[in-house]
Amino acid sequence: MENNVNFKSIQDYKVTNVDATAFYISEFLSDSEEQYILSNIYSAPKPKWTQLSNRRLQNWGGIPHNKGMIAETIPEWLQNYLNRIDELNLMGGNKPNHVLVNEYTPGQGILPHVDGSLFYPTITTISVGSHIVLKFWDPLPDANENALDMKPVFSFLLEPRSLLVLQDKLFHHYLHSIEEINKDVLDESIKNLHMCSDKYVKGSTVCRSTRISLTIRHVPKTSSFKINIGNKR
Repeated sequence: MENNVNFKSIQDYKVTNVDATAFYISEFLSDSEEQYILSNIYSAPKPKWTQLSNRRLQNWGGIPHNKGMIAETIPEWLQNYLNRIDELNLMGGNKPNHVLVNEYTPGQGILPHVDGSLFYPTITTISVGSHIVLKFWDPLPDANENALDMKPVFSFLLEPRSLLVLQDKLFHHYLHSIEEINKDVLDESIKNLHMCSDKYVKGSTVCRSTRISLTIRHVPKTSSFKINIGNKR
């Protein structure tokens, strides 16, 4: 499938009004690519889905583990998008080798977290199906109670068919989260709104539908052999 944009310089898509490294491409995918991805995800064998309390997910490429990921062959339909990410040269010469697929229905989200040491310090996320607002938090150690407090710092709007890249402080310092709500208010905290489609207007409220995120990363510690599993379409 054809690229929807020319990605010769990722620097053209840098979010310049935050104090850490983020890149945002509004139309990374075409409409037909979005539907192609969705059809393949929803035709995957049922055992590929893991049900959590607040969402469900699929792992492609293996299960990341601190003892090493046993590598699985990624199907061709999905490998195409790992290749597209690889062409952007975001991971220090390392090739993306893992995809975490998360499904968020309206009202579902994820608590503030960082991605951790199992991954090369770059997060690339493709969104399909619906928008989401990703919030970032600054951790504030509380000396009195030896606990971790946080303050919100800014947000990004992730449109369907978009690509978000997070590096340096946005990987290892700021936590990120998705609120468990059905609608998002597009307020002044959203720092990439000027990079989004004109249909997203500051001050408006946007209803969520079901969103699928494909988080594509490099897992450095993997086994030297691969096993074949899952959907080969």
